[in-house]
This record gives sequence, structure tokens and C-alpha cells, in this order.
Amino acid sequence: QVQLVESGGGLVQPGGSLRLSCAASGSIFTIFDMEWYRQAPGKQRELLAGITNGGSTNYADSVKGRFTISRDNSKNTVYLQMNDLKAEDTAVYHCNADIVRRTSRIRNHYWGQGTQVTVSS
Repeated sequence: QVQLVESGGGLVQPGGSLRLSCAASGSIFTIFDMEWYRQAPGKQRELLAGITNGGSTNYADSVKGRFTISRDNSKNTVYLQMNDLKAEDTAVYHCNADIVRRTSRIRNHYWGQGTQVTVSS
């Protein structure tokens, strides 16, 4: 079984910063692309940032210049550094990873349960 667990969320004032982590564990052969999403109440899930196994990154316009995605392959972990946070960043943040298990040669998408980020004064 493969699991993704997010951490690092919390309450922060506008203009503040947080760093989210998402650690993958289980019977993992290879992790390919890793991504961060968020979903606020009443809104659909939004793709924020992605990083390939080669280190190439992409960002949504809403977070470009403020958020940075990175990964540590030795720890099977992806990070999201969030700076200059705004009230509209309030949401549950989820990570997603494309993973090949040791028992399979097929890529599957795995999701974490999410971590809450609240930005308010």
C-alpha cells in the first residue's frame, strides 16, 4: 500500500509564510510527477503547482511568484513553500503523486488527505 501524508498547515496572518510537506511511504518503486492542489468550500479543486521527476516545475497564475514547489527524492517528499499569503489562499491543500509500486509497472495517482491552511487577520 502507498500512502501520502500532508503536514505544515495552520493559521497565518496575511503576508505570512508556511511550508507544506507531503511524504510518500509504502511499497514504492518510483515516484514520477508530484503536484499540489487546493480546494476551498464551494469551489472546485485547483491545481497549484507541479514538479516532474527531472525537476521541471509549473505554477498556476494565482500563486506564481509567491509559491515554490520542490522535492527531496531521498525522502520521497514534496514541499510547497508559500510566501505572501492572502485570504483567498485559505483552503485544504492536497498533494498528488504518480507512483509505480514495487508490485506493478503501472503508474497510479495517489492523494493525501489534506492539510488546512487558513489566512486571516
